[in-house]
Amino acid sequence: VKVKIPFGNKYLDAVFSVPAKTLTHGVILTHGAGGDMNFPQLVSLAAYLASRGVLCLRFTCKGLNVAYRARAYKTVVEYLKLSDDYKLSGVFLAGRSMGSRAAASVIRQLSQDGDDDFIQGLVCLSYPLHRPKLQSKLRDEDLLFIRCPVLFVSGSADEMCEKQLLEDVVSKMKAPKKIHWIDKANHGMAVKGRTADDIMEEINTQAFSWLTENIELEHK
Repeated sequence: VKVKIPFGNKYLDAVFSVPAKTLTHGVILTHGAGGDMNFPQLVSLAAYLASRGVLCLRFTCKGLNVAYRARAYKTVVEYLKLSDDYKLSGVFLAGRSMGSRAAASVIRQLSQDGDDDFIQGLVCLSYPLHRPKLQSKLRDEDLLFIRCPVLFVSGSADEMCEKQLLEDVVSKMKAPKKIHWIDKANHGMAVKGRTADDIMEEINTQAFSWLTENIELEHK
């Protein structure tokens, strides 16, 4: 289902992947600095989750400024929260690369405003912890503020997220967290000798099992 979400004097293009059965939870997905909501990994994840009962809303926002991307993301969260078509009890924010930074920033803002009851967790695909070869400047400040569960899916050879550095940051986080390493994958989640579909299957199953664990925890 294609929708246009009002954002200032513009609109954000978005697509709902709607499950066949009744749904209680949703995931919002967005892309990295390049590309758009039709980035193959996002399309694959949305289809996988929707076929298993999780509503997915993926959207495009082309700005390269994280604060701008976070504002757009926040608008999408509000839109879904107030939607009459889909009454959800909670939503997980997810993004790839820069999109995951924007998602983390939104969760931090909402928790500081005391308005984060709707947010159930964060999924970071290829979180860009630092620029290539610039390991001294970490983009970890939002992560350290987050309290909701966080899943990182990263390549062990990601040039923008050195394995040891992410593990160090995660050890300092107060939130329940998990890292799933895709062995030998780079920032684009490519691995020599493995097909893109094979890698997507690994990412999708990890994300889904983590989501179900966290949805069940909340309902206990």
